[in-house]
Amino acid sequence: MGLRFTNTLKSGDTPQPPGGGAKEDFEPIEPGSARIYVCGPTVYDVPHIGHARMAIVFDVLRRHLMWRGYDVLFVRNITDVDDKLINKANESGESTAIVAERYTRIYEDEMSALGVLPPDITPRASGHITEMIELIQKLVEGGHAYAGEGSVYFAVESFDSYGKLSGRGIDDLANRERVESAPGKRQPLDFALWKAAKPGEPSWPSPWGPGRPGWHIECSAMSAKYLDQPFDIHGGGADLIFPHHENEIAQSEAAFEKPFARYWLHNGHVKFGGEKMSKSLKNYINVQEVLEDYSPNVLRLFFCQAHYRSQIDYGPEALDEAKTVWDRFAAFLRASRTDDARVGSDNSEKLAAFGAALDDDLNTPQALTELHEIVSRGNRALESGDRAVAALERAALVEGLGVLGLSADAEDRSREVVGPLVELLLEQRDQARTDKDFARADQIRDRLAEIGVRVEDSASGPRWFLE
Repeated sequence: MGLRFTNTLKSGDTPQPPGGGAKEDFEPIEPGSARIYVCGPTVYDVPHIGHARMAIVFDVLRRHLMWRGYDVLFVRNITDVDDKLINKANESGESTAIVAERYTRIYEDEMSALGVLPPDITPRASGHITEMIELIQKLVEGGHAYAGEGSVYFAVESFDSYGKLSGRGIDDLANRERVESAPGKRQPLDFALWKAAKPGEPSWPSPWGPGRPGWHIECSAMSAKYLDQPFDIHGGGADLIFPHHENEIAQSEAAFEKPFARYWLHNGHVKFGGEKMSKSLKNYINVQEVLEDYSPNVLRLFFCQAHYRSQIDYGPEALDEAKTVWDRFAAFLRASRTDDARVGSDNSEKLAAFGAALDDDLNTPQALTELHEIVSRGNRALESGDRAVAALERAALVEGLGVLGLSADAEDRSREVVGPLVELLLEQRDQARTDKDFARADQIRDRLAEIGVRVEDSASGPRWFLE
């Protein structure tokens, strides 16, 4: 059985219940390739771990597709034209360009620290105004958009299948959603494609007068330029289903009269204090705050322990549990380390169940279970003194961890730097125990613990790892 994903938008035009979707076989437009667009950050502040979860979820998707042999083209945009960014610039007295550049660099640095692969293409909204204007003109000419008071709005009622992603009809959306009135706007659900210029805001010339693009048209224009239409997978957080992704579908399919994206994947929210983590609620934890206490591997494991579609509760206890899991992996990686480059050149059999789990809608919890089984087999081999078998299991583990973006290299680098000193102290500890100087042996263990090196005794000898 090949790859299967839960498609938020079921094949065809049948609307799904909110948050619904069907599990479908992945059949890319071009066999052997996968073109992916993921909505990137609005760069007006530092990223929190909700942003990190979305980036890591789609990084694992990308890594898995590459591992399975797909030629992946991965596009993730930067939203640097937006109300929130303008407000931040006005508050700080800086230009929007300066604010956007600062937080773009911070976002990219922190995602890199988390082991997220850089996109193949990172388009910025401010660099694609021409494409947005051309797309808006196409919609106006096709009767799907209208100008009013210097702005341009998409006429929602002109698109018959509006609501097919969120599973809600126009009347239901009009009754439930908070919509803003605006000069020149005809219907409540109609949304801005182009916003007339206001004092103190960046603007560009257009056929409708100076102004700036609306949020939704940005992603439609950039994805069309780099991936054409339709493309294979569109991803993002569940909070983007409505209105952002719903509006992307409407304007893109109305303009080009063909499907926009074949598969829609949405990750669940990160909750903190019982509510969705959000800057507007001021209940968020910045990525940098977490990395002060936990390694990138631990944060990635925290996310991988839950299915990407599920909500996940953030808290120190959950991160401590993830750290315990990583410590187990790390201890085995060190204990089974080998310099034999020939070991584990083909791990396909050992990773068959791991791969099958990821094939099944990116089931990372089950994939981790399979990696634990590899560690268990490897530890049994170490206990019996069969280091050759343990090394084979280690090679499989390293490959599997890599698919999840978990870095075994960090453990090897730690060993290279501090390993010789730790090993020397452990030899002294072993000699002290041989001499029955248990006070000295305990002192060495305790002093190592003080500097963050934990020692565990096993039948095959002491093991150590960094806290």
